[in-house]
Amino acid sequence: MAGTDSSKGIELKPTPAVILCEPQLGENIGTAARAMANFGLWDLRIVNPRDGWPNERARSAAAKADHVIDRVQVFDRVEDAISDLSLVYATTARSRDMYKPVIGPDEAANHMVPHIGAGQKAGILFGRERWGLNNEEVALCDTIVTLPVEPAFASLNIAQAVLVLAYEWRRAANGAADLPFGGDLGEPAPREQLVGLYEHLEDALDRANYFKVANKRPSMVNNIRSMLGRAKFNVQEIRTFRGIIAALDRRHERPNPYRKKQRQQKKDAE
Repeated sequence: MAGTDSSKGIELKPTPAVILCEPQLGENIGTAARAMANFGLWDLRIVNPRDGWPNERARSAAAKADHVIDRVQVFDRVEDAISDLSLVYATTARSRDMYKPVIGPDEAANHMVPHIGAGQKAGILFGRERWGLNNEEVALCDTIVTLPVEPAFASLNIAQAVLVLAYEWRRAANGAADLPFGGDLGEPAPREQLVGLYEHLEDALDRANYFKVANKRPSMVNNIRSMLGRAKFNVQEIRTFRGIIAALDRRHERPNPYRKKQRQQKKDAE
């Protein structure tokens, strides 16, 4: 998905740490770093990488997520990598012979947001490409996070798993306010303009002889107004809609006897 705005600076806000346990391929480290950067995470920790560190293949696969790659910390043990964290999640798709709460990535993100917001640190532990985490590593964590994957094909690439958790973090931390475009529906149309649209359309429909049965006209008008009201038009949309009506109805200068009679009755009542 394209759309990078190179004019935007990178802001390193407090986010969860991502810990990769004994990753084998530099490419997997790099693509995990790229997934982190997509959603604003930057604290990447690696435990005993097979091919050592630094790794040029990782940097290349990171696709310019250099701010993540440049800050990578390397550890010999999981215990050291998580030593400063007060909340740690273990990601796994396998059941374990131990009692651990099991939650989804959305719930994990919802827990991490206030935890990190209170000045604490949290992290997400990801296992090896071939067999994931062992029980001793899971035992070091507070909670298991798993995804509702297809049981017959449950294995995810490390970067895929990182991407899902990073997305859920971003969603919980920022929500719709962080979407890069859209969201602004414009100034809501005042009721006066909406009523003007109704009357304009009804005049045009009268001239087109749409209301063929006079005694059904009021209920049909009410249905049309209810339908249009649900659209929540803004000011510009009202103008556009009325322009469409005018373009389709070039006979609008012809007087509408029904509307004229209705207005006269209203005037007489006053």
